[in-house]
Amino acid sequence: MKKRIVVKVGSNVLTRPEGKLDVTRMSALVDQIAWLRRQNYDVILVSSGAVSAGRDELRTGRELDSVEQRQLFSALGQVKLMGLYYDLFREYDIHIGQVLTMKKNFEPGDEYANQRQCMNVMLDNGVLPIVNENDTVSITGLMFTDNDELSGLIAQMMQAETLVLLSNIDGVFTKNPNDPTAELIPEVQPGRDLSEYIQPEKSAFGRGGMHSKYTTATKVQQTGIRVIIANGERDNILVNLIQDTKNVPHTEFIPYGTH
Repeated sequence: MKKRIVVKVGSNVLTRPEGKLDVTRMSALVDQIAWLRRQNYDVILVSSGAVSAGRDELRTGRELDSVEQRQLFSALGQVKLMGLYYDLFREYDIHIGQVLTMKKNFEPGDEYANQRQCMNVMLDNGVLPIVNENDTVSITGLMFTDNDELSGLIAQMMQAETLVLLSNIDGVFTKNPNDPTAELIPEVQPGRDLSEYIQPEKSAFGRGGMHSKYTTATKVQQTGIRVIIANGERDNILVNLIQDTKNVPHTEFIPYGTH
């Protein structure tokens, strides 16, 4: 019986400080996902990075408002992002499939059922689903808060055992992670409130931040799915989380119903 894992990788992990896609890190991520599949995991990848990729691809001749920017850069960047993933996964003879979705697709009904069926067919045939929000049409009220929220909904829809949120820090700390006295919180039992430790700021390139990861983690934890927040900039993080969990810095949200 295959285990099912959803891996969400944020823009801060996939981009260099100047905003360009970090192809070296993408390649390392692909190596690790290929390893997970060899360990009998069904993997679903929720990947940010399209807007950053598009912004790096095109210099516009006029000022664009925020909606126009997201539409233009995501449309350009999604092609570039998937092209890179296609080339990298092809080295492992892994087929990928693109899933662009919107918040309304997660409301009960035919669209929800069709999306789940599509992804199940992909997994049944060895195809790796790569999921992102359809930013070309998802604007303002129609949008997910960020891809953390999207990955949580995907994990629940696809009945995953584990959701891994890869950020650019090790997890939830008792203070600002830059504070030398800050301590990493390794485990969060059901019902424990960490809101006093959560910083409200957004990430540099994406829409998320630790607040959104914490919100997603607590919601998904309540549905019986384990959630791990870890640092996607650490070498071999996904492999090490599976092989040597206790010795890898991370924050794990223990699912309801396990005690």
